[in-house]
Amino acid sequence: MTSQLFALCFDAHEPLRLAQFWSGVLGWKPADDPHGATLLPNDDTGFQLRFLPGQEPKNDQNRMHFDLTSSSLEDQQETVERALALGGRHIDVGQLPEEDHVVLADPDGNEFCVIGPDNNFLADCGFLGALACDGSQDVGYFWSRALGWPLVWDQDQETAIRSPHGGPKITWGGPPVAPKAGKNRLHFDLTPPEGSDWQTELDHLLSLGATRIDTGRQDEGRIELTDPDDNEFCLLTSR
Repeated sequence: MTSQLFALCFDAHEPLRLAQFWSGVLGWKPADDPHGATLLPNDDTGFQLRFLPGQEPKNDQNRMHFDLTSSSLEDQQETVERALALGGRHIDVGQLPEEDHVVLADPDGNEFCVIGPDNNFLADCGFLGALACDGSQDVGYFWSRALGWPLVWDQDQETAIRSPHGGPKITWGGPPVAPKAGKNRLHFDLTPPEGSDWQTELDHLLSLGATRIDTGRQDEGRIELTDPDDNEFCLLTSR
């Protein structure tokens, strides 16, 4: 039995504004969320996007970013123009002129890429092609076991996993892993597998190499943990 990836959460200065941006870019529809803003996928992506109030400063590049796919150069340009019209902006993260992806930031400064049409690695993925992460081989193995998603790439210490039901890939670029500067602004929310309880799943995650963060917030319906690369994530005890 493995955890379910329920949501990818953004700590956002203005949750509603950021949700409106990503709704416009992805075409996902909003859902009721008393704590922030939520978007529901309109494709085979098996998790939600949640935008929660947070004032975490942006100290460095995020350890996670979206790779959006394109079917043609015209399609790539349309996505870039749509993102810019919604409040995104071009940024320089050291990309080379000959690289075929366009690097942008959302209104909160979170990086994402619009990939060119010749990217074979994401060819069978949807528009949200990948969640690209800075991380070690060990953390790729951890998340493969935690979610029960098979490895679809494991070479030169780079790893990638994908749900058996399709959807985006989650990739880790291998060493060197950039030093962590404060709390991550993006994190996973997990739920126990169907028919299991949160304590059993917590024990399972700890046995795989997770570490519990003692924040005293279990009464808020979540247990906070970190993975082997010290990335925060939450196990939901109630929804």
